[in-house]
Amino acid sequence: MHLYDVPLAFSLVGLALYVVLAGADFGAGIWQLVAGGGPGGKQIRDHAHHSMAPVWEANHVWLIFVLTVTWTAYPSAFGSIASTLSIPLFVAALGIIVRGAAYALRAGTSTARELRVIDTVSASASILTPFALGSMAGAIASRRVPVGNAAGHLFSSWLNPTSLLVGTLAVAASAYLAAVYLAADATRLREGELERQFRARALAAGLVAGAVAIGGLLVVHADAHRLYHGLVRGGALGGVIVSLLAGATTLALVWARRFEAARYTAALAVAAVIAAWALAQNPTLLPGLTIQQAAASHDTLVALIVAVLAGGVILFPSLALLFRLVLAGRLDHAPTAAPLLPRDGVVAASASGLLGRVAGACLIAGFGLLTVADAPWAHAIGVTALFAFIATGFLAAVGEP
Repeated sequence: MHLYDVPLAFSLVGLALYVVLAGADFGAGIWQLVAGGGPGGKQIRDHAHHSMAPVWEANHVWLIFVLTVTWTAYPSAFGSIASTLSIPLFVAALGIIVRGAAYALRAGTSTARELRVIDTVSASASILTPFALGSMAGAIASRRVPVGNAAGHLFSSWLNPTSLLVGTLAVAASAYLAAVYLAADATRLREGELERQFRARALAAGLVAGAVAIGGLLVVHADAHRLYHGLVRGGALGGVIVSLLAGATTLALVWARRFEAARYTAALAVAAVIAAWALAQNPTLLPGLTIQQAAASHDTLVALIVAVLAGGVILFPSLALLFRLVLAGRLDHAPTAAPLLPRDGVVAASASGLLGRVAGACLIAGFGLLTVADAPWAHAIGVTALFAFIATGFLAAVGEP
């Protein structure tokens, strides 16, 4: 790994965290939209709102992180992407604003009609935003964003088969992640009916997302053959296989009502898709522009890396504390919430320091395989190890001491 690759690795990790965390927030909005009427529908909407409200704003930190790092490290690529894809970028920004405003306005509603209007608008934004962001990813992956200021077509660059596929997959994955997370929260709160409903939704959404992902390979083969060629060989194929295995494992865990473990396998399934895309496209960033060519000066890259690492010293402990409080039920709104469930084996393992040691081993293995080895399979294992470091490090941070 060269110096100019490091900011891209930061951006990809940030993108994976954004998709996994903010995607669940958007997915919660989707389930609010289709919750139906009556007391049961209200219970679903309230549960989705209360589960995501404490963390939704923190989740969007990762989008800001990705944009800032990409802008600083690869300015020519960022300018090309932002100008050609200005319309979906605007739609996504508007959707995020609407979603955030809904959290603030919902608390001030005085009638059921006002609440229904706010939930409907918020839920609609929860569909448009991941679709717009996914269509942007599809445009980049299918090489429809040329280098230059607004050099690509304003509409066909993101309204094409691959972009529509990735946008649809982003919506399906968001609903899938949210259902798994909300089922886990319902279990923690001992809400049996909510657990049953979100378990069914998680199974259905997981099957739909898997079908879209697998069937989408046919679309990619026909519309973006270079991307398809990259996905079915080398390290990218390893990422695809990891995603399929993690997705199947998640469905099995949800079926067995092991929702806490399913949180992490569901996240891994989605993150592995991002890793596969990155490996399939490497070293090209945009058509005719490699990562090395797009990179900023050496001094800028060094300053950026130092700033990211220094900021991480503050950011990661803060986010770990927030999620620790959320997962422990300390921020639950319901005053009659049942006592918390006993810690499971995963959290108990973190108390003994096992997960911390595993996280350190994954970090060393990941960087070692990415920087020393040249074989594609070694890079695939290295990327997987780094994602494992994120997952196990997070578990170690949120576990009770």
